[in-house]
Formats: sequence, C-alpha cells, structure tokens
Amino acid sequence: MAAAGPTGLGLVTIGQAPRTDLAGDIAPHLGGLCPYEHGALDDDVFDGAEGDRTRAALAPAADEAPLVSRLRDGTSVVLGHDALAPRIRRAVARCEADGATATLLLCTGNFPEVPAARPLLYAEPLVQHGVRALVGADPVGIVCPLPAQAADVAHRWSKLLPGPVRAEPADPYADDAHERTASAARRLAASGCRWLVLDCIGYTESMRRTAATAADRPVLLARALAVRLAAEAAAAAGASGAPGHPAGAAHGA
Repeated sequence: MAAAGPTGLGLVTIGQAPRTDLAGDIAPHLGGLCPYEHGALDDDVFDGAEGDRTRAALAPAADEAPLVSRLRDGTSVVLGHDALAPRIRRAVARCEADGATATLLLCTGNFPEVPAARPLLYAEPLVQHGVRALVGADPVGIVCPLPAQAADVAHRWSKLLPGPVRAEPADPYADDAHERTASAARRLAASGCRWLVLDCIGYTESMRRTAATAADRPVLLARALAVRLAAEAAAAAGASGAPGHPAGAAHGA
C-alpha cells in the first residue's frame, strides 16, 4: 500500500469522482486541508449494455426514496440506498488510506451507519441541524432534485423544523438546472417560505445566487454547510493526532 499523503478531509460522493462541479465551490471552505475524493461508483461502468445492467442493479426499490448523483461524464444516475452501502464503505476506506483525518459522505440522503476507522460525517444531519439553528420557526422551502423525492424530503424536514415546511423539485444535473432552480424558488417564496434550502450536494453556488435572485429570499446551500462543518472536524482531528472515533452518532445528531 502506498504511503498516505498529507492529512485532510475525505470526500465521498455517491456517484463518481472527481466531482468537477464541486471542487471550485468547496475549496474556500477547506481551510487549507487536502481533499481526498472518491466515489461510490468509481469502479462501475455506465456505457452500453453493461451500463444498462449497472443502472438496473443500482436502482431504488419500489418502496424506497430515490437518490440521484453525478457521473464523471456529467450525466446523472438514480440510485437506491441499499445498493450503495457496500460501495460507500469501500470509498470511505480509500479516503482513510489516502490520509483523511475525517471523511464526509457527500449526500443529503438518509444512510445507515458505515464502518470507519476515523470520524465519518454525514451531510444530512450536518445540513439539517445547521439549518435548524439558523431559521428558527420561520417557514422553510426545500428544493430537492426529483419530484419522487419531494414528499419524503418534506416529511423528514418537517420532523426537525418547528415551522412550516414545503418542498419543490428542481434537477441540479439537468441542462436547464438554473432555470428549474429559479422556478422552484419562486414557487416556494410565493407559498410564504422565508428561507430556502438547496437540499442536494449537486446544487452549486451559482444556483444559490440564481435562486436568491429569483425568490428574493435567503438561500442555504447544502454543499457549503456540510463541507464547512466537516472541515472543522478534519482540522481538529488532525491537530490532535488522535485517530478519533467512527462518527455513527453524528448521523442522528
């Protein structure tokens, strides 16, 4: 095994790495940490007949809320939680082998605990509890990627936030993602929402600005909230020199 590199933050996407749509947005939040990026689907093939079989094997079950992520070629794939679990474990292990002192799972979906030797942070609780601390009891609008996710997303956020919650879909991986995000933001603002949350790692800083202009509301971005907090954990773990503990508790924090 090759020697580990400088200490830094592991970044596990549920799609394929590198996430070229992500790097520029998160660099200012890393505080000089080295990013180690791996994807759950890095070893999977999505071309031709084999690609069709891969998509079928990774598809969500009939009763399962779908996930969506980005592939290296810029296209997206719809995924189920259960099929991803072993692939995520392998991606986390690769981040730790590189030298990550903490690793962030870059998905706002709800995952069971993943084994890890060092702190493993989940984007969903980082984002949700950060939003809760900021918005109080104000009405909140959640923008999620797929129409099939909207009811589940609204339900999960409603259990956490004290004020009214609404959800609208806008695919961040579509060619017209900015227009879709702006339209969803306007609908949520018109319904009375005072804050908006772009609740997928696929939404960019540029989409945040588009949504804020369209809705004239403050917009919170999942990728920024999650990476800022995870970078704090990685820096603290690196400074202490301690291996830390698997952060399963953070999943429900």
